[in-house]
Amino acid sequence: MNTPSTSVSPGLGGFLAFFLLAIALWLLMRNMNKRVRRMTYREEQEAARRAAEAASARGEGPAEGPVDGTPDGAAPGPQDVLGDGRPGPTGDGSRGPDRTDRPGA
Repeated sequence: MNTPSTSVSPGLGGFLAFFLLAIALWLLMRNMNKRVRRMTYREEQEAARRAAEAASARGEGPAEGPVDGTPDGAAPGPQDVLGDGRPGPTGDGSRGPDRTDRPGA
């Protein structure tokens, strides 16, 4: 009555595969969160720009100053423009804050 052992475990290979999948998932989620934050920030900037355009069309003028971060009346310089031709959100050519100060981030 010598029965073979029936306990089978995934072993080290299974652990390493699961660990690599977990790291890949973490990196993908981190990248997705960064892109969603950037998209939300751009949507806020676009809404502010549209509101400023609507106010100027009604003849009211801007409510809070320039939207693109440049001083009043100043044209954006080459350092103020992102690679896609739009002004940078901070006016200095950088992508802007990481937005980690938002609730739920």
